[in-house]
Amino acid sequence: MKQATKLVQLQDSINTGEPVLIYFSGENCSVCKVLKPKIEQSIKKEFSRFVMYEVKTDLYKELTSHFTVFSIPTILVYFDKKEFKRYGRNISISLFIEELKRPYTLMCE
Repeated sequence: MKQATKLVQLQDSINTGEPVLIYFSGENCSVCKVLKPKIEQSIKKEFSRFVMYEVKTDLYKELTSHFTVFSIPTILVYFDKKEFKRYGRNISISLFIEELKRPYTLMCE
């Protein structure tokens, strides 16, 4: 997962049309630290074309506010330059993966 530090970096990636996942986390968030490797591993295994970014909300407040993120962890998923889904707080990884399968297959395969 790449560390996002600038808005332009994220916008350029989204504007390619490739699937993009942005993971918003915090330094003192224990759920964020536990969830991140599970999400990262699942996405790499199931959806190889995803570009993944992490935004540390306590360091990059302007990015957090631009994407209207109010709680952490929050995951934004983009397909074809549009926000497809927004996941927050308690996330079922199996449900998360299942919800991404159909749009990923339609857009990327």
